[in-house]
Amino acid sequence: MAGKFELYTDTSGVHRFRLKASNGTVVITSDPHETKEQCMKSIDSIRKLAPYAQVQESAPAPA
Repeated sequence: MAGKFELYTDTSGVHRFRLKASNGTVVITSDPHETKEQCMKSIDSIRKLAPYAQVQESAPAPA
């Protein structure tokens, strides 16, 4: 089974999504969105951009 996006409204009333792996582990939790449509646009962006996303390592943040 492939991963899935779950849309939900949090306790403050804003729309969010989470991407779950096939084993149920949450991989991504979105920032808040005012509308469900904005949430769907973010999901579409991830679907389009992720196949081309590069992995980049950065230095750890100073303590």
